[in-house]
Amino acid sequence: MKKRIYQNVVANYFRDHSSTFLFIIVLFLMGVIFGAIVVNSMSFTQKQDLFYYLSQFFGEVSNGKVAPTNDLFIQSFLHNSKFIGLIWVLGISIIGLPVILILLFIKGMVVGFTVGFLVSQLSWKGFILASVSILPQNIIIIPVFIIMAALSVSFSFIMIRKQFMKKYSQPIMPVFRRYILTFVVAIIFISIASVIETYLSPGLMRTVMNISKL
Repeated sequence: MKKRIYQNVVANYFRDHSSTFLFIIVLFLMGVIFGAIVVNSMSFTQKQDLFYYLSQFFGEVSNGKVAPTNDLFIQSFLHNSKFIGLIWVLGISIIGLPVILILLFIKGMVVGFTVGFLVSQLSWKGFILASVSILPQNIIIIPVFIIMAALSVSFSFIMIRKQFMKKYSQPIMPVFRRYILTFVVAIIFISIASVIETYLSPGLMRTVMNISKL
């Protein structure tokens, strides 16, 4: 019974804030598209220089010369947790709303640029390499970022209404407790994504590079 009630509450929340989630998803996709466009606007020399350093990295991964798994996990976890934490904190701040949107756009742009660059330089091999190196962990990370950004935007709007609309009577503490719980759940999912990025993605990358002789 409690599970059904919780599912109804979650479903109602997503339905009531569907426009916010739609806007966040579209903004992220725009960032991805913009990142891919940036790749096409790069000069030949810039692409060659960047691909040189990328080839060096591929060589190290192929030979197993990567950082210890514990260090990789910590780096991945801290990087993504800081991003999520910053979005969460900005959601509490009234002035943080535009920064949340900018950060999400930049995240989409980074993903689009990375995939676009690999595909432009390595064709179908680059697409496969991007799939095994970026996709596994980002299946979790990207939805977490999008959901966290949408919730932060919604909470920021609540703070704005509370500050400037005297007739706004919704109590803030229950919403804030749910906001904290969401952050904790997001951190758990980020840790799972970091495990995938640390232990699964490097092995998949080595397999693809050895097969395709990158």
